[in-house]
Amino acid sequence: MLKIDNLTKNFGGLRAVDHCSFEVPRGAIYGLIGPNGAGKTTMFNLITGLLKPDEGHVFFNGDPITGLSPYQIAQRGIGRTFQIVRLFSNMTVMENMLLGPRNQYGENPLFALLNPSRVTMQQIKNEKKALKLLEVLGISHLRDAYVKELSYAEQKLVELGRVLMMDPQLILLDEPTAGINPTFANKILNYIRELRDKEGKTFIIVEHNMRVVMNLCERIIVLNYGRKIAEGTPEQIANDPRVIEAYLGV
Repeated sequence: MLKIDNLTKNFGGLRAVDHCSFEVPRGAIYGLIGPNGAGKTTMFNLITGLLKPDEGHVFFNGDPITGLSPYQIAQRGIGRTFQIVRLFSNMTVMENMLLGPRNQYGENPLFALLNPSRVTMQQIKNEKKALKLLEVLGISHLRDAYVKELSYAEQKLVELGRVLMMDPQLILLDEPTAGINPTFANKILNYIRELRDKEGKTFIIVEHNMRVVMNLCERIIVLNYGRKIAEGTPEQIANDPRVIEAYLGV
């Protein structure tokens, strides 16, 4: 589904991503790990078009997406969350959720004017989907609360819900369990597995919690100083001397 080919990104004299290549098959759950500053979030930004690579290419479903705008990449079916939550703080939880779906009829003023009933029907359908997601995430009671009133963990859950409202094929999650209590974190992890198993969703997850990575991901890619230093199953990664050296310096 996703192919990264020789991707490179420099910031002045710093090489944040250094000639990285890997592939992610459809329906997989991959982990992307590495020490702080390894280039993980930069990789996500390159995949989703927030940054343009200096070298290399990104392919999605066999098509090149390098150089496309973030909204064009999102429309093709790639969704993501951010390490630092990006929501509209002066809007309610439900309003933020309803921003997620792609190709909404109401976004076209002429269509909305000529077909108000279809706009209304789609809106009702989206509201039902949003409420169901909020229930799954355990925050349906916050549907009318303003985002700025929520805790950090609750905002993380809203952002995850908004991404799922897009119905993307590939979902990039940047530290999805950070700041979330273990009960909610386990619920999210189980839901990720369910989305993969029942709907064929594909995930790439950046996560510092190694317990989460080892239990959830079937394959893990390790970055260090922008380079891919290892790739394999959780067991292989846990016993790889290059990974141990990168994390522990021994």
